[in-house]
Amino acid sequence: MLTTDSDDDAVASAGSAAGEVSPLLASPECEAVTRLARAHFGVVTALVTLSAPEGQRLQAVDGVFPHAIPPDLFAKRINVEKESEKVVVVPDTHDDSRFFVEDRGVTAKLPRFFAACALTASDGRHLGALCLLDDAFRTLDEGQRAFLHELATIAAQSVARGQVEAELRGRAAELQAEKDLITLALIGSGTGVWDRDVTTGEIRYSPEWKAILGYESHEISNRIEDAYLRLHPDEREYVKETMQAHFENRTDRYEIEHRIRCKDGTYKWICSRGKVVSRNGDGRALRMVGTTTDITGLRDMATQLQETISLITNLTNEVPGLVFQYRQTADGRGVFAYASDGVRQIYEVTPEQVVRSADVVEARIDPRDVTGYRQSLLESAANLTPWRFEYRVRLPQQGIRWRQSDARPQRMADGSTLWHGFVTDTTERKRIEAELHELATVDHLTQLANRRHFMTQGEAELVRIRRAESRIAAVLMLDLDNFKALNDRWGHALGDRALRHFAGLLRSEARAGDIVGRIGGEEFAAVLPDSGTEEAIAFGLRVQRRAAETPLVLGEQHVALTVSIGVDRMYATDVGVDQALTRCDKALYLAKERGRNRVELYRE
Repeated sequence: MLTTDSDDDAVASAGSAAGEVSPLLASPECEAVTRLARAHFGVVTALVTLSAPEGQRLQAVDGVFPHAIPPDLFAKRINVEKESEKVVVVPDTHDDSRFFVEDRGVTAKLPRFFAACALTASDGRHLGALCLLDDAFRTLDEGQRAFLHELATIAAQSVARGQVEAELRGRAAELQAEKDLITLALIGSGTGVWDRDVTTGEIRYSPEWKAILGYESHEISNRIEDAYLRLHPDEREYVKETMQAHFENRTDRYEIEHRIRCKDGTYKWICSRGKVVSRNGDGRALRMVGTTTDITGLRDMATQLQETISLITNLTNEVPGLVFQYRQTADGRGVFAYASDGVRQIYEVTPEQVVRSADVVEARIDPRDVTGYRQSLLESAANLTPWRFEYRVRLPQQGIRWRQSDARPQRMADGSTLWHGFVTDTTERKRIEAELHELATVDHLTQLANRRHFMTQGEAELVRIRRAESRIAAVLMLDLDNFKALNDRWGHALGDRALRHFAGLLRSEARAGDIVGRIGGEEFAAVLPDSGTEEAIAFGLRVQRRAAETPLVLGEQHVALTVSIGVDRMYATDVGVDQALTRCDKALYLAKERGRNRVELYRE
């Protein structure tokens, strides 16, 4: 068990007792795998661990650094052949005794959810594991298990290559101590020496050079014509032209990569480097010496690496939205180090455009959100807190859309800040939120505020009145006259038309800051901020006049609606907006008693 909480002496001791080892330098492939795994599975942490006798080594991690690394569940499972057995899922580690770890009285804190896939070398060796950690109970379906296994295969290839490279570096270090350093280094690196007499056409090879092609020292001629015949036909003329250019002093040295035929008929990739070391008085080349290095393994590794990069790129491009790496220098300049193909849909630009200049992204952001976008990045960089910002973009094809950026920053040695994250399209979610807000606040028939929303806004205005002694507000209750008779005569459908018609008249008389709503049935209410009862009475009279001048058209008939209105003001001493509405209701009742189609002011 490798603990990472170095600030706690007890936990640090527990880590030492279990064989704590410093994390290895993460490979780019493993880092990419953990980033992709965490983003795809939506977990708190994704990490790659390496198995070692002295304890687990942390190879790469993305997300929240764990308090403790879970045990290696694959260490004792020799020759795991079934693919299904290479993935372990523990939905709840709190119920699994394998995760109860206590050392010297200190219990390591483990995540609740744990999933892992074994990293296995091509020769069957157990290398480590790709792990997913999360604080919530969860599980993985078959598709997710298969994808985790694919990612683990990529990580295993990277780890295996790293081990091979480490072994090669170790051998080179040993060779440094030997007296025959140069000779052994040439042998170990697959390099041979050649010496060409340009005048006679004779070329001499070292035993190491011949060994590259599988020949014994006596099995190969020194004739330059034979040397050219060993070259791959597709590259023979290219090699001759490159060498001739150096003979003619058009290049400073001879350096080329090409294929050459071995003794067994196969071809190897070699890198030849040489230089003319002797010329006559006319500058004609006389002698040239150089080296040849077998780079077949490097070419194969480069091909495999490119395939791995292509795989990761293709997988990343399948992630919805944009996956990116963004760097901001200490002086505030920003650059995208990487952008997935999703940038085409998110910002309608190409990955190449974004990498060349980050300005193309900011140019797409709606002017209303540019300041907030910049400020949120600055705050994330200053505090090293996760960056999350939702904003609008203006796109040539899609128009105005909503985007959300999520990324985690890290401070680099040069003082710059590096974010790894993603951008998603939240337009549909924003539309749904707007619809839900409308359903919760708007009366569907009249499109005015519903009773609940009206009361909420009215209470907010009452709070403002209490805070500012000089602030006033008037309240009105409005009730359509004889609405029941209209309903009985024309039916509910036309009654609904009458309500919508009156709501439109009421809305047209209201100011931008006025609060207007349907309280229920044919009852409406209004709160007029910064208005007294005189302004409220004038408002009511305008509504009545507008109703009289704009009758409801029912076929060939025109029905003028009338409305009775009760008016009062809102007081700081009111317990709630209901109290003001009650007073208005009493005034409204008085208007009904006095003949309807009247505006009455509440009086004690």
